[in-house]
Amino acid sequence: MTGLTTLPAHAAAQTFAYVANLAAGTVSVVDTATNAVTATVPVGQAPNGVAASPDGSRVYITNSGGGTVSVIDTATNTVTATITVGASPAGAAVSPDGSRVYVANGGGSSVSVIDTATDTVTATIAVGTVPFGVAVSPDGSRVYVSNHDSDSVSVIDTATNTVTATVPVGQAPNGVAASPDGSRVYSVNQNSATVSVIDTATNTVVANVDVEYAPFTVALTPDGSHAYVGNVASGTISVIDTATNTVTTAFSVGDSPYGLAVASDGAHVYAANSGDDNVSVIDTATNAVTATIAVGDFPYAVAFATPGAAPSTDLRVTVADSADPVSQGGTFTYTATITNNGPDAATGVSLSTALSGTARTIVSAAASQGSCAIAAPTITCPIGVLANSASATVTVTVKPTATGTLTATSAVTGTKTDPTPANNTDAENTTVNTPPAADIDVNFGAQPHLGILAPYLSYTLTAHNTGPNAVTSATLTATLPPGKIATNLAAGCTSAAGSVTCAYGAIASGASASKTFRLPLRLLSLGQVTVTGTRTTSAPADPNPANDKASATCTVVSILLTTCP
Repeated sequence: MTGLTTLPAHAAAQTFAYVANLAAGTVSVVDTATNAVTATVPVGQAPNGVAASPDGSRVYITNSGGGTVSVIDTATNTVTATITVGASPAGAAVSPDGSRVYVANGGGSSVSVIDTATDTVTATIAVGTVPFGVAVSPDGSRVYVSNHDSDSVSVIDTATNTVTATVPVGQAPNGVAASPDGSRVYSVNQNSATVSVIDTATNTVVANVDVEYAPFTVALTPDGSHAYVGNVASGTISVIDTATNTVTTAFSVGDSPYGLAVASDGAHVYAANSGDDNVSVIDTATNAVTATIAVGDFPYAVAFATPGAAPSTDLRVTVADSADPVSQGGTFTYTATITNNGPDAATGVSLSTALSGTARTIVSAAASQGSCAIAAPTITCPIGVLANSASATVTVTVKPTATGTLTATSAVTGTKTDPTPANNTDAENTTVNTPPAADIDVNFGAQPHLGILAPYLSYTLTAHNTGPNAVTSATLTATLPPGKIATNLAAGCTSAAGSVTCAYGAIASGASASKTFRLPLRLLSLGQVTVTGTRTTSAPADPNPANDKASATCTVVSILLTTCP
């Protein structure tokens, strides 16, 4: 993207702003501590794009007049290589790992992919007509290219260097920027005077924000909360609240602010004013211009570089259990949450979780990104890339097989320097108890009710909880004579041919609960009638099945003579 690379600041290194002066064929180097120009570097013809490597050691300048990219060594501020790309190169962006530079060739309807190790073009990708702005997703997996004459944004898969989606936006899109979490891309539409907000999960426009006339470039704050849009025709900057997609303010800078960049600490915005040959420095706390820096003829783009700065990522992990205490023989989960507190995108992220303490079985392990391998007692999950402020989770399901204390210890690692290693590990202890038990003693009674009109046998099915714990639920089933259906069922009971099923709620230790039902005598054959009640299910577990069944036998002589001893 044009004038839109923001690099992290590090306490031990100084940050410089590199300003491409299109008409002068030079790059002005500004010390951001003093806002003084410390060097002027001759480059190619009509430089109009700037991008810096993550470590600040290189700055890449697109020269639209010569179809080349100049590579500046920031330690010496000299051009160390000139790379031929497509016609009229414009915007450029560097991958988070610094291995690739993506250049939009406005005259070639293509994107050149530069290998930074060899300073050679390794791929050329066809996109829309007159591509201009370029942005790389924080995880490096996607490149977004604004196509000025096609009114679209091309989405490139960096693994295959192919266009996987084309997103219609407003008219004449120029600048493009990706949010720090990678969830949104912002396309500045010059002729529509809008900014299209693209949802990267669906590659659809979810909002269009009206700004002032002829917007040209966009830059986001490091936390992604605000987008700054340079409006060339009005000489202003619009500030968009990305949470609401509304403009909160607009303020004047210089004439034709073609290039914008936000400092890595979010405290300042640098605006390249092409019509005034200077750069405005804006305090983001007040949105006031605090300094104006004279640079070369027609400054067109600006980016920050911090030479000598090693990219760093503050990775943090926390572990939590789903329950505590838990029961032996049951299952529960540990969830480890890995967060990249920045300032850079984290690469090569991996999580290792070790289980210790009481005996257990690892049932499964899954990560929100990447995969997991189980080699008990350790689970290893390569996560890959985490953008600044992004998070990933790993969920481990465990079944303890003994009582005691179970401990999960997680450690996260990455390939970049971590300034605060103390939060790279975390542990969670979980108490494993003997499973709760409740012994249900089934009691069953029968009573005849005789007479000429409607004789019946009345049954009482009782669940007595002998403890030691409370019963939370139970089901008892009574087996009836074949084909018979009970009547006058108590609440919670149902009857089918040959059976009655009764559901019981909570029963305290030492307490009982009873359900009743009837069998009409007219439906019964003469002789003995046996009905058996059985505990079929209960919670918690019943440790004593010996008393789970009881029977009642009645002798039917007639509807006027029936006994139930």
